[in-house]
Amino acid sequence: MTPADLIHVLLPLPLAEPFTYRAGSAGPLAPGDIVEVPIGSRISLGVVWEGVPAPLPEKARLKDVIRRCDAPPIQPVLRKLVDWVASYTLNPTGAVLKMCLPEPRALVEPPPLRAVLRIGDAAGVKMGEQARHTEQRGRVLEIAREQPGMTVTELAEVAAVSQAVVRKLVELGALQADQVPAFRPPPAPDWQRAGRKLNTLQAEAAAALRSATEARDFSVTLLEGVTGAGKTEVYYEAVSAALQMGRQVLVLLPEIALTQQSLDRFEQRFGAPAWAWHSEMAEGRRAATLRAISRGEAKVVIGARSALFLPYADLGLVVVDEEHDGSYKQEEGVIYNARDMAVVRAKLEGIAVVLASATPSLESLHNVARRRYAHAVLPERHNAASLPAIRIIDMRKEKLPSQRFISAPLAAAMTQTIAAGEQGMLFLNRRGYAPLTLCGACGHRLQCPNCAAWLVEHKRHGNLQCHHCGHQQRLPKNCPACEAEDKFKACGPGVERLAEEAAMLFPDARLAVMASDTANSPKQISEMLERMERREIDILVGTQIVAKGHHFPLLTLVGVIDADLGLAGGDPRAAERTYQLLTQVAGRAGRAAHPGRVLLQSFDPSHPVIAALSRYDTAGFLAAEMAERQRAGMPPFGRLAAVIVSGPDQAEVEQAARALARSAPRGNGLSVLGPAPAPLHYLRGRFRERLLLKAEREIDVPAALREWMAKTKLPSGVKRTVDIDPYSFL
Repeated sequence: MTPADLIHVLLPLPLAEPFTYRAGSAGPLAPGDIVEVPIGSRISLGVVWEGVPAPLPEKARLKDVIRRCDAPPIQPVLRKLVDWVASYTLNPTGAVLKMCLPEPRALVEPPPLRAVLRIGDAAGVKMGEQARHTEQRGRVLEIAREQPGMTVTELAEVAAVSQAVVRKLVELGALQADQVPAFRPPPAPDWQRAGRKLNTLQAEAAAALRSATEARDFSVTLLEGVTGAGKTEVYYEAVSAALQMGRQVLVLLPEIALTQQSLDRFEQRFGAPAWAWHSEMAEGRRAATLRAISRGEAKVVIGARSALFLPYADLGLVVVDEEHDGSYKQEEGVIYNARDMAVVRAKLEGIAVVLASATPSLESLHNVARRRYAHAVLPERHNAASLPAIRIIDMRKEKLPSQRFISAPLAAAMTQTIAAGEQGMLFLNRRGYAPLTLCGACGHRLQCPNCAAWLVEHKRHGNLQCHHCGHQQRLPKNCPACEAEDKFKACGPGVERLAEEAAMLFPDARLAVMASDTANSPKQISEMLERMERREIDILVGTQIVAKGHHFPLLTLVGVIDADLGLAGGDPRAAERTYQLLTQVAGRAGRAAHPGRVLLQSFDPSHPVIAALSRYDTAGFLAAEMAERQRAGMPPFGRLAAVIVSGPDQAEVEQAARALARSAPRGNGLSVLGPAPAPLHYLRGRFRERLLLKAEREIDVPAALREWMAKTKLPSGVKRTVDIDPYSFL
């Protein structure tokens, strides 16, 4: 058996190395080809990987590749990205491949035509005794008349009838079928279409981004601008340049909540829709989008972090909007930061990447200071709109009744805002009705049986939920500790409770709650935003989902409840995150003609974060935070990597963590803290111990971790998870 007969095939499974197969009748095959191969008793997709396997004995029992799939191969740049991410994050290469390998359905071309329905020529002729005009049939015909072009399935779903009702109308001639293409791609964006008129600073920034895009070389530009400064319109000029060159563009967003609004803005600017990519897409749409991306037909993709690993045919620009946002960090499976991996992909592709934010991450600002990134700054709002005035309400001086959370100054400001025909927002970054439920008789706290976390009451659903593992249960009538009856009390506010109080204080106001529990799909989020824009909502109560990128012209007041909430605990990024979040939510106010104001309720008004916000002293806050990080050797001046050891047996987990600590690297710019119980020491039925590696910036942390992890073999029931550059410290 010669090397020419053998190939490496990487499977989308948690495997570190490719398997060796014979090309067989599927050959000749080249790296990147997508193939079907047998694995055990089943068949899997795989990708032919680089390298030629060593010759094997003639009697070696190797399996043949079943077939080469009729699909564009995985390009060399994407294969290099897979290898790079796997090496950097210490994940199996196959697990990373799974994020970019097309779904099997995407490899199958849909039928060229499909049947859609319209009102038939015989409508009214055959609708006598043979086709009695039932209410259901009437509803189907009315919808078909107003919205022709639906399939049988679609029409039945919209009319809320069975498909048999629709098919009977086709049989009677009341509906007729036409054959149309199964999928009609949207028209290409018009790069020549004029955008909004830019002011001098915007035009200078746009010219710099356009020049970087046209250079066809790797570069990173941090586009920093205050909320409402028009950053999107500026980076659209770079998008226009890439489209002019006939290349593809990827715009990453931190949350699917922003997708529809971004798609609408893009279509207004370029006269055609972009392609969306997120987890809520229907399977057929995902398959069509993958095919269009791999062929270069999808010119602009707007999507969540997973869009980074799609098989673009000719990527020419990457934009990471809200680059500071922690949602770019994937915390499960392959743990990675999409912002950082976007920079890696841009470097491999040899293209420009734009990082846009009103509150850039300290890492990006540090890279600007080191001249690794270019910097474009927009210090003023667009169209002469002014930043909202910020007032701090010292809650230590407010004498609120028990279980009340809206201060008198905030209530008075909201009343005034509504009377003026404007809109207000109440922000609290806590889902549900109450974060803690305890027994009033004995003090017992209801806790998740699978996690070291309190159960959160969700009054809207009538249950208690764990926000970590998803466990749900009804509120028990009797306390499990003391058996007291009906003694449970809700402690602390969540957005549902805040909305309840707001409804009592402002009985005539139209309220809506926007959180991941109440708006958890792009469609629901889009409907909520449209209601705000149509002025059907007077007060929007929400969590961090309302803070990101939304533009409400009549929103003039933002009230923040528990502004200090994110500052508690031992998270080294707490100050940075809180400053970013509060700046973003404050930036929702006064973005158009009406001036805005922000009221922050705080129990610690002198805290550096709160004090800096009140003065708009971003530079002062960043300087102080950078100095503190540098003294502590924390990112961006040092490197961190977390190692979580977990398992169902607490003693076994603690023993394994201690064994890891004994073999930990010491000296030469490296130190290891721990082990110690993780803040969430019990999660999803597993006990967790945490070790934290600190390193000087020049240290090759992945290499040090690989060497360290190789020294200790863990018991079979114990799992080790590595998180390089951690964002979460739970």
